[in-house]
Amino acid sequence: MFDKILIANRGEIALRVIRACREMGIASVAVHSTADADAMHVRMADESVCIGPAPSSASYLSMPAIISACEITGAQAIHPGYGFLSENAAFVQMVEDHGITFIGPRAEHIRIMGDKITAKDTMKNLGVPCVPGSDGGVDDVETARRVAAEIGYPVIIKATAGGGGRGMKVAHDDKGLEVAFRTARAEAKAAFGNPDVYIEKYLQKPRHIEIQVFGDGKGRAVHLGERDCSLQRRHQKVLEEAPGPAITAEERARIGKTCADAVAKIGYSGAGTIEFLYEDGEFYFIEMNTRLQVEHPVTEAIFGVDLVRQQILVASGEEMEFRQEDLSIRGHSIEVRINAEKVPGFSPCPGRITQYHAPGGLGVRMDSALYDGYSIPPYYDSLIGKLIVHGRDRAEALARLDRALGELIVDGVDTTVPLFTALLQEPDILSGNYSIHWLERWLDRKFG
Repeated sequence: MFDKILIANRGEIALRVIRACREMGIASVAVHSTADADAMHVRMADESVCIGPAPSSASYLSMPAIISACEITGAQAIHPGYGFLSENAAFVQMVEDHGITFIGPRAEHIRIMGDKITAKDTMKNLGVPCVPGSDGGVDDVETARRVAAEIGYPVIIKATAGGGGRGMKVAHDDKGLEVAFRTARAEAKAAFGNPDVYIEKYLQKPRHIEIQVFGDGKGRAVHLGERDCSLQRRHQKVLEEAPGPAITAEERARIGKTCADAVAKIGYSGAGTIEFLYEDGEFYFIEMNTRLQVEHPVTEAIFGVDLVRQQILVASGEEMEFRQEDLSIRGHSIEVRINAEKVPGFSPCPGRITQYHAPGGLGVRMDSALYDGYSIPPYYDSLIGKLIVHGRDRAEALARLDRALGELIVDGVDTTVPLFTALLQEPDILSGNYSIHWLERWLDRKFG
């Protein structure tokens, strides 16, 4: 087991890893930019190292600075959290070349799943169902038209190196295909330095379902059910729940086993999430995230496991503490992402927190790095907290969420709390009858 772990991240996820380390008797090292010198993860860690100025490109994304911090402090392993360098294969290789353990999958698996076309081909060969579409990249408009004619409109054009909804355009007919194709390529080039795109069938009312998998790197893997992440704005998740309100036990067992078998075959190590579009009882693979997800707490709540602890155990060479037959769902959990943003425009609102009070009580968890007097810097993601509730069933979880939102106090900045308060009044949300398009249509109706 490791004696000391460096967390190459900030905010609530850095705190999440620090807490797991403390429970396991492992010393923690926080890294921070100059803008985060007073951040809670710096205060909570056993040691801290400043790795650069405020811009993430010069600090949290600086591979040499993070490696140097490991060498200075004697940390034996790096936990990347999510975002930043968590899915950077070159960073993983650099970490390993310096004799440091990366708490996550091997570089080859990150590399395979980091390219959408390679990931799709790999999953298809492993028996995972995929969305009908092009066999690889599409280089010109004529090829795009031929593929669209074969699979039928509407189609969606996606960047092969995409993420966060960038480089994605929908074409509903042949007339709109050329504009969508050229726009997607231009966005992909600007955002990722890679203009390559591919085409898939665009589903009309799908849900976004993701399967949590965990592998030991030795050919054994399990699944921990699904999360429904369909409430999205501009392809960014807003609310996640587990288990999914539209998924049957039979569907869960079928797709879960398919995913677990797939990652076991490639010797995958640690936590991973296989994401699908789900419509009319069918699952269609869209991508795999080779890291811990923002919404992992809802899975922890219903299965009673600590995913970060398991990541650390497996990375250190020890066994997972459970097998598939040990895992069973208990109750229902919902997470909402609290952002420092002004609704309805969702413009970022950095600033000083004048008062902060976290909700509590049975079945309530608040993952946040906020405190009274903390100044939210303008340089990073606007996520400032995750409110997670757990109940015996979905109705109790919803009631608990409503109560917890009423207790939460974040003064000094605008937040997305009013959005969730309003959503809990909507019949479709209360019944679980929503798709990936529901939230944006609701926002258009409500705010114009």
